[in-house]
Amino acid sequence: MQLTRFTDIGLRIVMRLAVDRDPAAGPITSRRLAEELEVPYTHVAKVVGRLCELGVVHSRRGRGGGLVITELGSTARLGWLAGILEGPGEMVECEGPQPCPLRRNCRLRGALGRARQAFFDSLDSLTVGDLVAEPMTAVLLNLRPPVGVDSPGAPSASGSAP
Repeated sequence: MQLTRFTDIGLRIVMRLAVDRDPAAGPITSRRLAEELEVPYTHVAKVVGRLCELGVVHSRRGRGGGLVITELGSTARLGWLAGILEGPGEMVECEGPQPCPLRRNCRLRGALGRARQAFFDSLDSLTVGDLVAEPMTAVLLNLRPPVGVDSPGAPSASGSAP
């Protein structure tokens, strides 16, 4: 099974926020996450919005604002979080513009649905906290955008960030 890019970015964001312990480093913003995780800012903003809707992340606006992980986010089961971010979609498309001619008696759709659920269930043995335990904590805290390289979707080095 392959997770969507949306889910991949969401899990990385939650992992990064779960180790944010240094107030001297400044608030973690969506822009900073995009730079550190080397993904487009627009993608991060969309995923952060969904994580906030779920109550996994809290967003504070204005000066000194930023993103913080909630208690739910810190203790969330990985299978639950990945399943929610992935959504209820099917693994195979049986209906649609060109319906599968086997759909009436096919067992593949049900088997793949059960396998998908088993995949998420197996991830539920881990929490976000488990994912960020050492040595991963140090790796996440030392993420920095490549020197001299603009991050995807961020202003150039000569520009200013809002």
